[in-house]
Amino acid sequence: MLKKIIIPILLLLLSSCGYEAIYSKKNLSSYDFSISELTFVGDRDVNIKIKQRLNSFTVNKKNKNFILKISSDAEKVVLAKDTAGNPTNFKYTITVNIEVIMKNNLKNNLQIIDSFNYNNDVNKFDLKKYELQIIGNLAETASEKLLYKLSNIQ
Repeated sequence: MLKKIIIPILLLLLSSCGYEAIYSKKNLSSYDFSISELTFVGDRDVNIKIKQRLNSFTVNKKNKNFILKISSDAEKVVLAKDTAGNPTNFKYTITVNIEVIMKNNLKNNLQIIDSFNYNNDVNKFDLKKYELQIIGNLAETASEKLLYKLSNIQ
């Protein structure tokens, strides 16, 4: 009986909490920078994900205009092996180095490192799909960190 009363009350109270996604299209105008040029070197999968995230900042021109040179690297390391020598745990690490140029001067060098540990799978096809998801998630996290750091550059 108590559950039947509490659940509708909670739904009514939380339905209009005013939640908005931080990086939604509506909030892009709140960023005070734009990107005039993007160049990429390194791991293709990581670069594609970062480029997808940063393309929306190349459209509108703002007062702070950056040129970004992004170099990325992805590395898969075996963390543990079983008694037969087969890998059981992996660590996937991406490293993104960014040169931030503003008004033809080197403004900042940034480095973002993200990693994720995961277990091996017997099905290699599923393992490869899972690794691609990991790369996408790590690249998305790195691009969010990059946006935060760019918004704080003076």
